[in-house]
Amino acid sequence: MLSSQKGSCSQEPGAAHVQPLGVNAGIMWTLALWAFSFLCKFSLAVLPTKPENISCVFYFDRNLTCTWRPEKETNDTSYIVTLTYSYGKSNYSDNATEASYSFPRSCAMPPDICSVEVQAQNGDGKVKSDITYWHLISIAKTEPPIILSVNPICNRMFQIQWKPREKTRGFPLVCMLRFRTVNSSHWTEVNFENCKQVCNLTGLQAFTEYVLALRFRFNDSRYWSKWSKEETRVTMEEVPHVLDLWRILEPADMNGDRKVRLLWKKARGAPVLEKTFGYHIQYFAENSTNLTEINNITTQQYELLLMSQAHSVSVTSFNSLGKSQEAILRIPDVHEKTFQYIKSMKAYIAEPLLVVNWQSSIPAVDTWIVEWLPEAAMSKFPALSWESVSQVTNWTIEQDKLKPFTCYNISVYPVLGHRVGEPYSIQAYAKEGTPLKGPETRVENIGLRTATITWKEIPKSARNGFINNYTVFYQAEGGKELSKTVNSHALQCDLESLTRRTSYTVWVMASTRAGGTNGVRINFKTLSISVFEIVLLTSLVGGGLLLLSIKTVTFGLRKPNRLTPLCCPDVPNPAESSLATWLGDGFKKSNMKETGNSGDTEDVVLKPCPVPADLIDKLVVNFENFLEVVLTEEAGKGQASILGGEANEYILSQEPSCPGYC
Repeated sequence: MLSSQKGSCSQEPGAAHVQPLGVNAGIMWTLALWAFSFLCKFSLAVLPTKPENISCVFYFDRNLTCTWRPEKETNDTSYIVTLTYSYGKSNYSDNATEASYSFPRSCAMPPDICSVEVQAQNGDGKVKSDITYWHLISIAKTEPPIILSVNPICNRMFQIQWKPREKTRGFPLVCMLRFRTVNSSHWTEVNFENCKQVCNLTGLQAFTEYVLALRFRFNDSRYWSKWSKEETRVTMEEVPHVLDLWRILEPADMNGDRKVRLLWKKARGAPVLEKTFGYHIQYFAENSTNLTEINNITTQQYELLLMSQAHSVSVTSFNSLGKSQEAILRIPDVHEKTFQYIKSMKAYIAEPLLVVNWQSSIPAVDTWIVEWLPEAAMSKFPALSWESVSQVTNWTIEQDKLKPFTCYNISVYPVLGHRVGEPYSIQAYAKEGTPLKGPETRVENIGLRTATITWKEIPKSARNGFINNYTVFYQAEGGKELSKTVNSHALQCDLESLTRRTSYTVWVMASTRAGGTNGVRINFKTLSISVFEIVLLTSLVGGGLLLLSIKTVTFGLRKPNRLTPLCCPDVPNPAESSLATWLGDGFKKSNMKETGNSGDTEDVVLKPCPVPADLIDKLVVNFENFLEVVLTEEAGKGQASILGGEANEYILSQEPSCPGYC
């Protein structure tokens, strides 16, 4: 029995051990799955973003609106907004679906201090913001005010009456008024502290149309209202402003008299709407007390004929309220030397302006007259434009007011008191372009490896700007294009290191700041031999011939018998030829007679002798006898040539012994 218990114990323990392990494993797996699902759920939970950057604006007499970030959530998020007001005595809460909320007017009554808290919540949890505190009057914002009236007071002042749309309950206000002239886009702003509902705007120009607008805020608020509706009014008229006066002096005639053209216009800064009925001119010579007046001129220019001495000229304008101050200018004596107060001047482009700067040598000069005139103008008037400048040493003009691609002569005159000094002049372009055509080019001094390229200046009417430089392009036939650049003052360029006996194409480009234009292409060919080489070769050949001549003369002097046959060969005697035997004894006798006298050829004098009457018949008979002899010899001997014997004998016909001269 013990053995069976042991055996059963030996078996039962094994069975007993297996059963509890299976139960424990199941429990452990259940716990693991539960823990895993819990952890997954916990890890997948996404809490809403904490509301931050809460900002509130108190729209006076309407509501308190607050906004916060983030503005949008990735999942369904709602908000609970809590407002504490009445200095912490009351609360107000409400739900919001967006990142903003407007509290009702009953909860926001200035000058209360409120606090705002925002709680964001979704299915995974809740997050609260920090509590923010707000002084309602410091964040108050009002509607644009209403301008009731704008009345011109005196000559240069407006009185503006206005009111707010809300009941401000006596809170102190700050106003801002902005204004501009009708033809300007620049606004000027003026602040009014402790602003009442009446504002006086001063410092305006007389008889000028202005545009005005108003806005305001509470004194402690950070927010301005929007601008009111714009109002347009004109200030009151007053007497005209002093004029800007200038002159054009023409050359004096033989008597010293000259024409002076006076020009005037409204001064810079004068009212645009200023009315003028006419102008008065007064002038007198400085050494005289006679005053000349010219009244009721309606144009803005007038021509005077003045004598050679200095004159003082004044011009005034007038309207219904009176006349302006005098604009005075001194016309110098014909022979008077004017002063030079400008040391230097330059012009440059500063988009969209042309700017002219100059340096004055006398600080006391603070008024300048600027003239500008197209260079191509035939005369100063009416093409001349001018303007007065004060308190500065620069002048600007919009580029659009000048002709593009046109050269202007700009002159600046210093004005000290009523005296005009010596002008300083420069040239300028308001806008530059490429030249209309390139330079006319030609080639000079062509050598083996060098050539000089010359060109003519482009006419100013075709330049379209200042020529900065010239570029010479040259290219050998089938070769690489090369170039050389020279400054604008050069009108020629030397090309070097060319190839002998090679064709080249060359052209010149003129460049301005806007670009360049090429001239006509021309061709040339370098020399195959130079002048020096020609001179050297000629010298060598000439020297050789000279040496040969000297040697020949020397040889002739030493051995004359050898040189004489070479220079003077023997000529065969026709009388000893076979031809003489054909013509008979008459020819021999005649020939002997001639040869007998040949030794004295220098003493022979030709004398006229009478011609026989039967000369022609004798010539015919002799010629017939000659033919018979020739034919007989050819038939008998079968010779092809009538010369027969010696190859170098000449054939001559027998002539009379005295053919006219003996």
